[in-house]
Amino acid sequence: MTLKIRVPVLTGLAIAMLFPAPVGADQIDGNWCRGLKHFSIDGPSIVTPGGTKMTGIYDRHGFQYVVPEGEPGAGTTITMAQQHDELVHVSSSAKPDEVQNWTPCNRQIS
Repeated sequence: MTLKIRVPVLTGLAIAMLFPAPVGADQIDGNWCRGLKHFSIDGPSIVTPGGTKMTGIYDRHGFQYVVPEGEPGAGTTITMAQQHDELVHVSSSAKPDEVQNWTPCNRQIS
């Protein structure tokens, strides 16, 4: 790479670091669905896809919990990361390279 190309690229990177893009997601709280499965988050509280009400580790754009006994995958850690208002990536410690896409639920959750 010549000096003529390097300076604009480095300048652009420096400007991008000074003005980071805003996070597109407001917060992970709400009802999220994938097919017929759903979960609900309200602060540190979650209703898991298996229907268990429990608490987990909450962050405005993320959530983590250990699957409780009696649910498929019991004992594994589930990690959720909100990408934007319409998408949450969900992964399991059992299969960390497998990411599932969850979207806001269109139906009423009770």
